[in-house]
Amino acid sequence: MRIKDYHLTYCTNIHAGGDWEETYTSLKQNLPSIKNDVSPNEPFGLGLRLSNAASEEVTDEQLQEFKDWLTEINCYVFTMNGFPYGNFHGEPVKDQVHVPDWTTDKRLKYTLRLFKQLDFLAPKDLECGISTSPVSYKHWFNTDEEKHRAFQIGAANMVQVALELYQTEKKSGRYMHLDIEPEPDGFLENTQEVLDFYDTYLIPEAIKIFGELEFNKEESEALLKKYITVCYDVCHFALAYEEPTLTFNQLKHVGIKVGKIQVSAALKILFNEDKVDELWSTLAQFNEPIYLHQVTEKVNGKVVTYNDLPMILEKKAPFDELRSHFHVPIFLKDYGLLQSTQDQIEKVLDYLKEHFVSSHIEVETYTWDVLPEKLKVPITESIARELNWMKSRL
Repeated sequence: MRIKDYHLTYCTNIHAGGDWEETYTSLKQNLPSIKNDVSPNEPFGLGLRLSNAASEEVTDEQLQEFKDWLTEINCYVFTMNGFPYGNFHGEPVKDQVHVPDWTTDKRLKYTLRLFKQLDFLAPKDLECGISTSPVSYKHWFNTDEEKHRAFQIGAANMVQVALELYQTEKKSGRYMHLDIEPEPDGFLENTQEVLDFYDTYLIPEAIKIFGELEFNKEESEALLKKYITVCYDVCHFALAYEEPTLTFNQLKHVGIKVGKIQVSAALKILFNEDKVDELWSTLAQFNEPIYLHQVTEKVNGKVVTYNDLPMILEKKAPFDELRSHFHVPIFLKDYGLLQSTQDQIEKVLDYLKEHFVSSHIEVETYTWDVLPEKLKVPITESIARELNWMKSRL
């Protein structure tokens, strides 16, 4: 929905969507109720997620039917989540959420196909974006040389997307951008790694590719930064222990845009010596087999990452503060002995009062199915509550 300068939505990766039929059925079952609760009289924007299978299967006729249905219920698409390629529900995902990564033609073809579908679905002349994987997953590579090569190939593929988006805008006037989403254990986890990726890999590749079209170095860099942007996931940067002001200001200083803000909250665990056993047993309720729940800890000024929740549950060592990559409802600040990083969302909102960052804001709590039982409520009610919480603050 449109609020001031923002398009606010939620990401439909929380609905079942293994193929096109399942995706469309899920949206028909859930979207009208959610819209009625949060935007009954105004157009409601959508953060669409299509798996590779769904995007391959859907025909032009089916896309037109979907677009007509969205128009009928007064909805529109302006952003997509192109990070999860395969199934995202009901079976273990874990590190496979990065498969295939940006070193592969499969990831490139999937992303380009999504942009064509987004261009077709979105209202004319509306700015659009697609969030995507932070190149690859760190633990798949053993040597610096392997990582360097993966960064090179990933950057080359992303610049191919930038070139395609430039050509699309030149033909039709439609501006679209690819939004890279840093996350724990991804190739990009924090602000400095984003800056390094642009300087070391993306910009040199863009100078080479756009140079073939007779753009100079400055023009090539500007085009790269126009079409390749950052997806700022609040939960993920909270796990990096980075303040929103630091990240936004550093990106702005070098001209890197934020294409989308994903609003999400991580679990925060503060050590309580008087209730140690209860603390660990409460945290263990969030240990589930579907998604990766990396845990981060700041030790002597450096962030240490444990690549999944069981590692910290087995260790059970004293700590000051832990943060876990478990997207918990954004409208709750406390979970008994545990807390959330909701304060980081509030800091982002405070920053937005004085600065423009992005017009795309997408709530992304995808863990409703795997939350502890006492936190589960009907999915449409949960989504509506999150969106209304955001509305009240925007």
